[in-house]
Amino acid sequence: MSAIRLDRVVKNWGPARAVDGISLDADEGSLLVLLGPSGCGKSTTLRLIAGLEQPDSGTVMIGGTDVTHLTPAQRKIAMVFQSYALFPHLSVAENIIFGLRVRGVSRADRDSRLKRVADIVGLSQLLDRKPSQLSGGQRQRVALGRAIIAEARLCLMDEPLSNLDAKLRHEMRTEIRALQQRLGMTMVYVTHDQTEAMTMADRVILMRDGRIEQNGPPEALYSRPETAFTARFIGTPPMNLIARDGVQVGIRPEHIRIVSQGGRPARVKSVEHLGADSIVLCEIEGQPVSVRQDGFVRAAPGEAIQLAWTEGDEHQFDQATGARLAPQQRRSM
Repeated sequence: MSAIRLDRVVKNWGPARAVDGISLDADEGSLLVLLGPSGCGKSTTLRLIAGLEQPDSGTVMIGGTDVTHLTPAQRKIAMVFQSYALFPHLSVAENIIFGLRVRGVSRADRDSRLKRVADIVGLSQLLDRKPSQLSGGQRQRVALGRAIIAEARLCLMDEPLSNLDAKLRHEMRTEIRALQQRLGMTMVYVTHDQTEAMTMADRVILMRDGRIEQNGPPEALYSRPETAFTARFIGTPPMNLIARDGVQVGIRPEHIRIVSQGGRPARVKSVEHLGADSIVLCEIEGQPVSVRQDGFVRAAPGEAIQLAWTEGDEHQFDQATGARLAPQQRRSM
C-alpha cells in the first residue's frame, strides 16, 4: 500500500512553475529520497506533502485519504527541518515533549514516551541540558526525538544534516536509516547530496526543474541512468560524457583502466591522491575524462597514457535530448 501518493501535482510561484505535474508513490515503511540541485522543486514537493503549501492543481493522498486541502495538523505527520528549530530556553526533555504538551497529552503518557524516545536517540543522560549546551549532532537528535515522540505514521525531513560536518553527517545518516527501519516509519527525505541518497534510500526520485528526471532504486540510477543529467548527478566523480557524432558516450571513472597498450590515447592533466584511490584527470581528443584507480597512481601532468574500458560499461545518450539510447540506437565508439 502507498503511504503517500502525489498525482499530477503542480505548484507555481507567479510565472515560475516550481513543481511541474509531479506524480509519485512512497510505499508504507519505506525511505524515499527527493534528490536534486538547488531550485529543482524537491523542498516545495515536501512542503506540499506536509500541507505547508497548497498545490495549484493535482492531488495529495496519505494512507489512501485525499489530504490535498487538509491542514498540516490534520495530516498527522512529523517533520524535521534543516534548522533544528529548538526552543533555547527549554531543556532537551521539554523540547522533545513540547508538541505532546500542546496537544494535551497526559503527564504519565508524556513521561513514558519521553523515556522510550530518549533511549532510542541516545539522549537519556542529556534531558536536563539546554540546546546551547549540546553539540550539533546532539541537537539533531533532539529534533529527531521530537519527531518520533509524536508517533506519526509519516516523517518528513528537509535537508536535516546540512549544518553538520562531514563526520557527523556520516554518523547521523547511519542512525537515521537504522531508526527508520527499526520503527517501520515511512520517511520522505530531501537532500542535494547524492551520497546521502545512495546510502539511505529504498527509492530515489531525482528532480530537475520541477520535474522527475528518474525514479527508482539507488542502484538503478547508478547502473542504468535514463538521462545524461542522471548520469552526471549520480556518482563520485561524475560519469564521463564524451561527445561523438550526435551521441554522448558515458563511462564511469571507476570503469576505466590505464593500460600499457591497445587503449585510447589520452594525456594526463593532473592527479588527485585520495588515499585508498587516486583520480587521474585526463583529456581524450580535447575532452575531459576522469579515471578512478585503486591506490597511489604515479602519473605526471602532460604524460601520454592509454585508457581502456569494456563496451558493456558504456552508456549512450542522445546529444540533443540527453535521453538514454536503446540498444538498437547505440553507435560504436
